[in-house]
Amino acid sequence: MPTIFTRIIQGEIPCHKVAESDQFLAFLDIRPLVMGHTLVIPKKEIDYFFDMEDPHLSDLMVFSKKVAAAIRQTVPCKRIGVSVVGLEVPHAHVHLIPLQSIQDMSFQKEPISVSHEELAALAAKISQVYNP
Repeated sequence: MPTIFTRIIQGEIPCHKVAESDQFLAFLDIRPLVMGHTLVIPKKEIDYFFDMEDPHLSDLMVFSKKVAAAIRQTVPCKRIGVSVVGLEVPHAHVHLIPLQSIQDMSFQKEPISVSHEELAALAAKISQVYNP
């Protein structure tokens, strides 16, 4: 059975896309810890992050770096935090989280409430400054 991320890649479930390549997709988390919280996923369904082949893992991180730069230009923050947890969805993914403080990366806090319209507008802004 395909993961929710595979279903997003296949267009079965909509997302607020900020960047895409032939190998990867970046989109806003619909339950963000902070505004601009973005997920970066490989299009190939791989459950465990460290099961990716080295070149694919390296390419994912380079893609994530470019997405992080676009987020940082769009969302006021001190830095972009990176987290790989891998328990919530059985599909390798990276969380890119705009940070003002370390507490912004706490997955123990409740997600913020953001409308789909706000997410769509932010995704469009990030996408405009994304430079592949």
